[in-house]
Amino acid sequence: MKSLKNSNKLLKEKFEQLVERYQQLDETVTRLNEQSKDLRLKANLEPKQNEINFGIGGSVFEPIESFSAGKISSFLKDVNSYVDQVSLKVKLEKNNYSEITYTLKQNESLFDVIPAIRPCEGTISDDFGMRFHPILKFSRMHNGIDIITDVGTKVYAPGGGVVESVGWKGGYGLTVEISHGFGYKTLFAHLENTKVKQGQKISRGELIAYSGNSGRLSSGPHLHYEVQHNGVTLDPINFIYDDVKIFEVAKK
Repeated sequence: MKSLKNSNKLLKEKFEQLVERYQQLDETVTRLNEQSKDLRLKANLEPKQNEINFGIGGSVFEPIESFSAGKISSFLKDVNSYVDQVSLKVKLEKNNYSEITYTLKQNESLFDVIPAIRPCEGTISDDFGMRFHPILKFSRMHNGIDIITDVGTKVYAPGGGVVESVGWKGGYGLTVEISHGFGYKTLFAHLENTKVKQGQKISRGELIAYSGNSGRLSSGPHLHYEVQHNGVTLDPINFIYDDVKIFEVAKK
């Protein structure tokens, strides 16, 4: 009997130590969850909705005063339930951090390719949107911006990508199109000549062409610049960060 009581006492102490360790793990995971909220914001991810907040069974924390079969059985049931809950919480938080890690890597790739600089020096004249065309003499959609600049001005890739096409394109004249990935494409028209070929991989700041006055719809020397996302034309002004100068990223 004495030996049995001693064994029960040792088991009680071990269970209480186990519970204490899981409590510490639970507290650590809760702190990580709080930190992950900030990381999700930095990664531009939506906050986790309906996050599980595991309650702790009160009997888990209560010292075992009685070694009756019913009391021990209830205690073990609560411990098992608590362990399962904490284990699930750890699994969910692990998945959360995996999602954050993946998204941050994707963001790094996106930042390398997304159009982000003015493609050439010059003055922006015609804005994106409806305008009265100086040659056609009627209003039509202007799908990009025009940068007034001398013939022969260097044109740089505003982001990394692959050259999708190089050649003449109707009224656009000599044109270069770049596929940047993530649904983004850029177009450069009325060029004098080009420095890239179809299928060539390029990086931001790489010289791709020289501006010109080619194409029957060009009203003078300038670069026509377009940005598309999933086939929808966007205002290129929103992709030009004037605090970043061309000479800072241009590759000679």
